[in-house]
Amino acid sequence: MEKGKLIVFSAPSGSGKTTIVRHLLQQEELKLDFSISAASRNKRPNEVHGKDYYFISANEFKSHIENNDFVEWEEVYTNNFYGTLKSELERIWAQGKSVIFDIDVIGGLNIKKQFPEQTLAIFVQPPSIEEMERRLRGRQTETEEKIKERVAKAEKEMQYKTDFDTILINDDLDVAKVDAYKLVSDFVK
Repeated sequence: MEKGKLIVFSAPSGSGKTTIVRHLLQQEELKLDFSISAASRNKRPNEVHGKDYYFISANEFKSHIENNDFVEWEEVYTNNFYGTLKSELERIWAQGKSVIFDIDVIGGLNIKKQFPEQTLAIFVQPPSIEEMERRLRGRQTETEEKIKERVAKAEKEMQYKTDFDTILINDDLDVAKVDAYKLVSDFVK
């Protein structure tokens, strides 16, 4: 596989990582393209197949695992898989761009482990678990049970933050966007 640069943004749900990644993708001078993950979960109303995720069935996902088609994958919740297809990295590198990921914590660390020299791994930390929970509730896309599940997962994920190259605290989104831009700009030069 041809090798280019990889920028990993990982964080608990509700930390603001997706907003930061979308901001960076708009900065054309950075020459970034979004790694679209495969997911076996159901599509949310505002999501687009092939743009937000490649939505595939759990059985299709398992078939890709057996064929060793993933750079990384994880069963995030029971029968709810997420992963990065090798073909995604190849697609983006062939365009002469760096790959940017909006990915869960374990997936991000797996990418860093496989490509240590060419990966910048950034952990986006919410100001607090309480603020993160408030943001999740504000989305109004999840059941109470799912919110509690995500908060419990976030508490575990926070324990991995020191395994990343840098921690980006998102208590002011505008400041976090500027800080993220500088980190990525310096890395892709």
